[in-house]
Amino acid sequence: MKAAAAHAIAKLAHEPGLEASAHGVPAIFGPEYLIPNPFDQRLILRIAPAVAKAAMESGVAQRPIVDFAAYRDSLNRFVFRSGMVMKPMLERAQGEGKRIAFADGEDERVLRATRVMLEDGIGRSILIGRPTVIEQRIERFGLTLKAGRDFDVINPEDDPRYRDYVALFHEITGRKGVTPDTAKTIVRTNTTVIGALAVRRGEADALICGLQGRFIKHARDIQSVIGLAPYSSQLSTLSMLIMSRGVFFPADTYVNIDPSAEEIVAITLQARDHLKRFNIEARAALLSYSNFGSRDGATSEKMREVFERLQEVAPDPVVDGEMQGDLAINAELRERYVPNSVLKGEANLLIFPNLESANLSMTLLKELNNALPVGPILMGTRQPAHILAPSVTSRGVVNMAAIAATEALGVNA
Repeated sequence: MKAAAAHAIAKLAHEPGLEASAHGVPAIFGPEYLIPNPFDQRLILRIAPAVAKAAMESGVAQRPIVDFAAYRDSLNRFVFRSGMVMKPMLERAQGEGKRIAFADGEDERVLRATRVMLEDGIGRSILIGRPTVIEQRIERFGLTLKAGRDFDVINPEDDPRYRDYVALFHEITGRKGVTPDTAKTIVRTNTTVIGALAVRRGEADALICGLQGRFIKHARDIQSVIGLAPYSSQLSTLSMLIMSRGVFFPADTYVNIDPSAEEIVAITLQARDHLKRFNIEARAALLSYSNFGSRDGATSEKMREVFERLQEVAPDPVVDGEMQGDLAINAELRERYVPNSVLKGEANLLIFPNLESANLSMTLLKELNNALPVGPILMGTRQPAHILAPSVTSRGVVNMAAIAATEALGVNA
């Protein structure tokens, strides 16, 4: 068993390391990287199965593992806090071969995510970037990836589809002030637009962008090229916060500054559908500074209207409000106000009246609770597209790719 552990450690040392920026360790096996960092999350994923298998083969194990796939899955959930929540998405995406276009194809995190996606069968990456730069960085990080075999490339500087992309982009935006010359410049320089055009043309199934630049600029580019879903009048976002207490989904955290009651109704229903993809039943709280009519004002009246409209158009969601944040989480306190509320236990879908309250609450909750963020999940697009937070890790990129691939399948669990 000691030998099995040693072999597992040695094998891991030959694999590409984690992001050097996060761990301060060399990324490639060599004189300065003979064994993995002691805090390398992957150690438990390699050593535990190897030792367990050796114990079974030697006859020492008194409780042999019957299903190693399930055992590895339990280890993944232990190592990656997002594992349990993301499991339905990852399982649905595996083996489906969905093509995910990455606007930041030269970024280290995207390259590492490409390797994980390839190993786990989550999807095939389309990297938008300069081939020579991508190749150099793959070599630097020791990722053993090869263009054409393991991923595809769209070269903004020289791609045979360039004229077709320009023609389509000008066709879409020509009556919005974009001249032919401007269209040529944008399609040569804006990788989000290039990725969106690939999705629009059916050459990619989903787009992931956002590691560089402003969120709202990416959102506008996506909306102008991919467009809105037939049922949607605006884009919105659903964030996920994984805490020790549980998983919570605030919305809309990035896009709409002051959404109308009608728009919040649409956001709530779209968010409910996304929670279904995670095999989670939405328990929605409509948040305000007022508790069930205790105080009048613009936002409290708006959230009351949202509740009334939801009762009319979709009475099936478990939703109540308007209410303050403590009532959304504390069921006992809520019962004192509304004993017959359909909302039981903690709310997991937190619907805010405006962007200011949503974004502030999300960022404070994340920092105060050491929460693991996933997303934001962009809602309302005609085809799947998501905008990453600049601070996302390579694992976060993998999670969003799985979410995008699942959307591309049209799955609604």
